[in-house]
Amino acid sequence: MKIDPQLLEFAKSMRQSTTDAEHLMWQVLRAKHFMNLKFRRQHIVAPYIVDFYYHELSLVIELDGSHHGTNDAIEYDAERTKFLEALDLKVARYWNHEVLGQTDVVLEDLWKICFELKQTSP
Repeated sequence: MKIDPQLLEFAKSMRQSTTDAEHLMWQVLRAKHFMNLKFRRQHIVAPYIVDFYYHELSLVIELDGSHHGTNDAIEYDAERTKFLEALDLKVARYWNHEVLGQTDVVLEDLWKICFELKQTSP
């Protein structure tokens, strides 16, 4: 399936303008620093662009800022998660303030998720 060139360009631009939480998480996940897993950032799962993705475990990591707390955003995120889960992707969501203020708690939770997925993957 060919990916829309505009979506590719948008994903590229998103990689260049990350939030502080995305930047911190990328420093942890990049270059197999976390559990020796190769994550991608701003990865396209058409029609969406997910924050982080690990193909071998079908894992999506989404980081949410305060604007995700509005009713419209909650509904949108629920639909998006439902779509991704219908593709057999596991979605882990963290708030930006958790990533920035409780990094160790977020990484411990993510470690548990990855460990469980590794145990059940073929």
